[in-house]
Amino acid sequence: MPLHYLRTLTAPERTDRNNLHLGITLCFVAGATNAGGFLAVGQYTSHMTGILSGLADNWVLGNSKLIIAAVASLLMFMAGAITSTLLINWARRRGSRSLYAEPLMLEALLLLCFGLLGGQLDSHSPGLVSLTMLLLCFIMGLQNAIITKISKAVIRTTHLTGLITDISIELGRLFYWNRNPSTPEHIKVLCDRTHLKVQASLVMAFFCGAVLGAYGFSHLGFSSTIFLALILAILSIGPLIEDF
Repeated sequence: MPLHYLRTLTAPERTDRNNLHLGITLCFVAGATNAGGFLAVGQYTSHMTGILSGLADNWVLGNSKLIIAAVASLLMFMAGAITSTLLINWARRRGSRSLYAEPLMLEALLLLCFGLLGGQLDSHSPGLVSLTMLLLCFIMGLQNAIITKISKAVIRTTHLTGLITDISIELGRLFYWNRNPSTPEHIKVLCDRTHLKVQASLVMAFFCGAVLGAYGFSHLGFSSTIFLALILAILSIGPLIEDF
């Protein structure tokens, strides 16, 4: 893939095309990280719906340790999103071309930390497992805020509920039978095929990433995150070089 094209994926100038291609790449990374993270700590860290539901359940059951873990996970996800927003806005005020590349490079470094930290899990230290889970939550919040800012909230990469809902809506429109051919076009129920393809591409990227992430973690262990970190580093290195 040409270096110029790679630079456009994280450049300040945005198009629907490079937003989609970046979104697909980040969906792949999120799927791999989420699946590998589950095998590492027994907890999915990319979506807060389950964590918040777990918080409510454990609140009722009085499981104080799990309540603390859920609150900490939620706060770390939020901290990641806040960090991404601060980095992007700070870089924008400086007129930096790497405003999107900087948080991506930070994510790459944190994924490497996950690989290094996770290798110590053989000690079965509960504190270390919790730290690893919090790190993954921070990474997921960081990444989701990046693509949300870039695409103006059109694309999200770390959870699929909204994407699958959008796909289902468009399929409902596609299967709808407009019986009267003379019905005006603005009244007909029509499927937005472009939107359907975009959402389906993001879901498939996440799924493929999850499969490969689980496979890589099962066979290579925590070192499989090096590949994911490399993808993010390649995406972000161009604008960073231009700034320096």
